[in-house]
Amino acid sequence: MSEHGDLLAAWSVSHGNLRRFIEDLAVPPLDDEAQRTAGEAAAAAAVEETFGLTIDDFALGVDSVGGAFATAGATKITPPDPDVPQDAEAAAFFDVDNTLIQGSSLILLAEGLAKRRFITAGELFPALIKQLRFRLRGAESHEDIASGREHALSLVKGKSVNELQSLCREIVDRQMVSKAYQDTIDLASMHIAAGQQVWLVSATPVQIGQALAERLGFTGALGTVAEEEDGVFTGRLVGDILHGPGKRHAVAALAAIQRLDLAKCTAYSDSINDLPMLGMVGSPVAINPDRALRRHAREAGWAIREYRPLRKLARNRVALGACVAGVVAVACGMVRLMAKREKFHV
Repeated sequence: MSEHGDLLAAWSVSHGNLRRFIEDLAVPPLDDEAQRTAGEAAAAAAVEETFGLTIDDFALGVDSVGGAFATAGATKITPPDPDVPQDAEAAAFFDVDNTLIQGSSLILLAEGLAKRRFITAGELFPALIKQLRFRLRGAESHEDIASGREHALSLVKGKSVNELQSLCREIVDRQMVSKAYQDTIDLASMHIAAGQQVWLVSATPVQIGQALAERLGFTGALGTVAEEEDGVFTGRLVGDILHGPGKRHAVAALAAIQRLDLAKCTAYSDSINDLPMLGMVGSPVAINPDRALRRHAREAGWAIREYRPLRKLARNRVALGACVAGVVAVACGMVRLMAKREKFHV
C-alpha cells in the first residue's frame, strides 16, 4: 500500500472522476496522447497491484464511497476519541444483516416506510417476495439483485431526501437497535477502544447504515447510494450496489482514501456472498455464518463466532414458516381483491 499510497489516495481529491484524477493529479500536463495513455496505465497498475481490481471496478467503489460521504456530509460520522491513541492504518468492516442486527434491514426499512406512508403496501409486496426467496434459498440471484435495485430506486424517485433520512433515523431507533446483537456491538467497541475505525458495509440504503453508525458511535457506513438532486432522489444509482463484489470495490476505495492497510484490517459477515470483502483483509471473521460460509471459514481457518442462542434458531424456523404463510396470505388477499373488482366492473 505504501508504494502506491499517494497515487491512490488522490482519488479522494478527484471525487472519483477518473479523467480528472489522471489529468489533474497523476501525470500533468497531458497534452500528448502518449502521456495520457501512460497515466491511465500507471493508475490501473497501482490499483491492480494493490487490490487486484480493474480501474473500472475501483472507480465504482470510489463513486460509492464519495456518495456515502456526500450523504453524511462528512468523511466520518463519529470522530475518533481524542483521548484514544489512533491506529491509523487499521479498521474493522461489519456487514449489517444477521451480523449486526437480526434479520433484514431492508425489510425492516420497507415495513417502516410503508407504515409511515412513504411507500404503499403494494410497492412493498415485491420486496417481501424477494426476501422469501432469499430465506428459502439462502442466497440471492443476480436477477433478484438487479430487479430489486431498480425497484428500490423507482420507489424513492422524486421523493424528499431529508424526509427519508429522518424516517431512517426513526426506524433505526424504534425497530433496529433492539434487534442488534450486543456481542457484535461489543466487538465493534473493542476496535474503537483500540483506536481503529469501524465501518458498516451493507447493500442496504446508505441512510440506514449511517443512522445505525450514528446511533452506535461507529466511524461511518457505506451502503447503496441513490443519487439526489435539488433535495429529491433522481431514481439513479451512485457507484455500485454494495452486494458481493460491490463491497470489495467500496472497501478498496475507502482503504485508499483513508490510507488503511488491509492486512491490518478485520471484516465480519454472516454470508458467503461477502467472501470478496472477507478475503481482502488480514483478519476475516464469520459471525452467525450461513452453511456455505461456515464450511469455508473452517477450511480456511478463519474465526467463527455464533451469537444466535438455540432458542433464537428455533424461533427463526418458526418465523420462516410465518413469513411463508404471511406472503401466501397477502397474495391470496390481493387475488381475491382483484377478482372482486373485476366482478364489480362486469
